[in-house]
Amino acid sequence: MFMIDDELLTSGELSRIRVLLGAGRFIDGRSTNPHNNTKVSHIADMSDPLMREASDIAAAAIQRSLMARNYAMPTCVAYPSAVRYGPGGQYGAHTDAAFMNIAGRPMRSDVSCTIFISDPASYAGGELVTYLGSEAVSIKGAAGAAVFYPSTTLHQVNPVLSGERLVMLTFIQSLVADADRRDVLFWLEEVRAREGLKMDWTSRVRLSYVRENLMRMWAAS
Repeated sequence: MFMIDDELLTSGELSRIRVLLGAGRFIDGRSTNPHNNTKVSHIADMSDPLMREASDIAAAAIQRSLMARNYAMPTCVAYPSAVRYGPGGQYGAHTDAAFMNIAGRPMRSDVSCTIFISDPASYAGGELVTYLGSEAVSIKGAAGAAVFYPSTTLHQVNPVLSGERLVMLTFIQSLVADADRRDVLFWLEEVRAREGLKMDWTSRVRLSYVRENLMRMWAAS
């Protein structure tokens, strides 16, 4: 399952990130995966203070996002990093690495997140395609929106035909490593939030009992 936060970034944050990415340094995207010849992009040089500021803005937005909190249940979030795809840019079908090195320590990637920076009308192609069994789901989010999806998902970025696709990527280690269990907990929380005040008190307490104790059972130690 994937979930979209339509307004992860405020208009002010989006504008500032665009300024920073316009002035900041990018390097060849293959530097992080030199053996993948389907990866044609440029990624942020995180030694550049402008890129670090953009990363900080995106990280703060994820921390306050109710969708991120309820769907991803973060324990650790990697530094968001900008990626730029010009005409011909793409990233062939792949799954994300199981572990990332964050400040010298391994972080398990349970949930991947793409934050859309470019206006989707400003570029052709460049859709994020996720594969769910035999079905392919194409996503081209509005500027400032973010999509969260399991890092185990096979996905790709279609070739950009014209314009420029700017996104920011990050990866999240979750309290609950298993994607199916996260889905169950997410929907139980949705029911509690939407219907809780309509329930009689006994039913609400029982629903909370189920949800919180499943969390205890499934949370990674």
